Formats: sequence, structure tokens, C-alpha cells
Amino acid sequence: MKADAARRMRLAGMLRKESLQIIRDPSSIAIAFVMPVVLLLLFGYGVSLDARHIPLAIVVEQADSNTASLSGAFAHSYYFSPQVYRDIQTAQHALDEHRVSAIVWLRNDFSRHLLSGNSAAAIGVIVDGVDANQARITEGYLQGVWQSWLAGFLRDQGVGALHAVNLEPRIWFNPAVRSRDFLVPGLIAVIMTLIGAMLTSLVVAREWERGTMEALMVTPIRIGEVAVGKLVPYFVLGMGGMLLSVAMALYVFDVPLRGSFWVLVLTSALFMAVALGMGLLISVVARSQFVAGQISIVATFLPAFILSGFIFEIGAMPEVIQVITHIIPARYFVAILHSVFLAGDIWPIILLNSAALLVMAVFFLGVARRKTHKRLDA
Repeated sequence: MKADAARRMRLAGMLRKESLQIIRDPSSIAIAFVMPVVLLLLFGYGVSLDARHIPLAIVVEQADSNTASLSGAFAHSYYFSPQVYRDIQTAQHALDEHRVSAIVWLRNDFSRHLLSGNSAAAIGVIVDGVDANQARITEGYLQGVWQSWLAGFLRDQGVGALHAVNLEPRIWFNPAVRSRDFLVPGLIAVIMTLIGAMLTSLVVAREWERGTMEALMVTPIRIGEVAVGKLVPYFVLGMGGMLLSVAMALYVFDVPLRGSFWVLVLTSALFMAVALGMGLLISVVARSQFVAGQISIVATFLPAFILSGFIFEIGAMPEVIQVITHIIPARYFVAILHSVFLAGDIWPIILLNSAALLVMAVFFLGVARRKTHKRLDA
């Protein structure tokens, strides 16, 4: 009983020490609560993968009711901001100067081809392909407006019945097609990686640099109690940053939360355990705050940002890189976040990715515990 009481007293003292250190360290509070706000505002408002109001040149060589109708369809589209040109040379010059991103060329025989049924030869399209992703999006929107207008034209001509199939697209999980709904949930994984891994990577290294680790070693406290005392306050700090990020996602950016809030909390706690284990392992090995900070950026933040599926689609990466992403913890958490926020509690996705996170948490915390010794040598 006395041993248990002494253990609880030592652990409580360690928790109090680390909590006071966090409170007295403005940088820790800033990373946990100010940085999430800055990143969310930056990515929520400043970064967009949506194609909206694309500058479009429409070349009308011979104006008539059909060219006016098609030009009006582009003008009323939310995706384009059209400008009318009288010749293709002027439009191409505007494309060369990046004043427009695409050209729709309605030749002087546009109506004749259209009325003869040769719709494939009725319209020419030139797209700026410097940004391949933007070019594909623009091409898809152009085809969509053209097909919609052509279907209406054929109905007006009384030939709509010839079409046996009517395509009616339906977009699941993100019907508004807002990149913000995709980016903001994934950003929570990056924020928690920074809070958990980066802050924790400095805790043991700080003790070595300040010379307080030697003082800890001569006390009766056990090394496991030191690790728990250091991790718990940062776990609470990280979960606080997560709750702040979720609140901003819901009430500032109007991102839907279609799954369970408690599933989100539990999986976030599991991912935070992984991040803390990685940070503690880095801190134990590095013994220098500068080195630990650099390693945490290279080994945790950059992979979470680039290889997690947060911005870049994993399926579009080279196969070798796709294999490497399986060792990135943020990959599994981003999949859970996208599922819980946009689709709901899809249990095969949640359970499979949670199992991967659990394995990683046990691995990193276990290795960090084995590397932590109560002696001065490494």
C-alpha cells in the first residue's frame, strides 16, 4: 500500500511539473492552440482546389441564335467567366498571356454542322495544359456545359426521344464539391502530428540540455513514471488542439460531421498516442532540441503533409511511394477523418485504419520505453 501511494505521489509530482512547464512555456500553448487556428484559416480560406470562375475565351466567328444560346450557357455557368472574341488569333494571344485558361471556338459553320447532325465537328476547344490537373478539371466542366446545352438543343428540335440513355450525375459524400470539406478534416491530422510529435520530441531533449535529467535520475522516480508524466500533459494538450480544430471545422467552415463525435474522439486519441510515441522516441535518441526538432519535421510533419492523402491522392502516386505511405501513421488517420466527416461511421474503414494505428502506437511507445534508461550513457 505504501509503495502504491509513493508511486502515485511520484507520478502526480511529475504530472504537476510538466503541466507547470507547459503553462510557463508560451511556445507550447501557441503550437497547441494558435497554430491550429492559423493553419485552418490559411487552408480554409487561402487554399482551394476548386475550379470556379475560370477565365474562358469564346470565339464567335458568325453570330446567330445558336452561338448566342451556347455563349449564354457558359456565361450562366458558375465555373466560367467568359469573354467573347471575334477571331481565334486574338483568343490565342490572350491564352498565351494567361488572361484566359481555355478557348471555345465556334466557327462560322457552327450552326450548319449543328443542324446537319454533325455535332462532333461543331465546336473546337483549346485548354491551357501547363497545370495538368487544372486542365483536366476545365475540360470536364467544358464538356459538361456543352453536353447539357446540346441535350436542350436536341429537345427543342424534337429529337430528344432518340436518346435512349439520360445521364444524371450524382456526387456522394461531398455533393457541393467543395475542396474545403476535403482539406479541413485532413488538416486535423497534420495539426495533431505537429502538436504530438513536435512538442513531445523536445521534452526529454530539453531535460538533457538544461541539465535537469541528472537531477531526475537521482530521485526515486522510475523511468516509466517519467515517460507517463511527460506524455499525459501533452496528450491533453493535443486533444485540446483537436477539439478546437473540430469546432472551427464545424462552425467556421461549415464542414459536415456525418459520423459519431465519440468515434472521432477515440480515433483521435489513438492517433495522438502514435504521435506522442514518435515524438518521445525522437527526443530520447536525439538529446538535442535542435536536432529533435529537425528530425520531427522531416520524419513526421512532411510525410503527414505530403504522403497521407491530405492534399495529394495516394492512388495517383507512383507504386513505390504508395507502398511507403503504409508506414505513415497520418495516412490511416486521414482516411478515418474523411470517412467520419464526409461519409459517416463506415466501420470497415474505421476499424481497419484504427487497427493499424493501434499497432503503430504499441510499436513506437514500446521502442521509446526500451530506449529510455535511467543512466547517463545512451
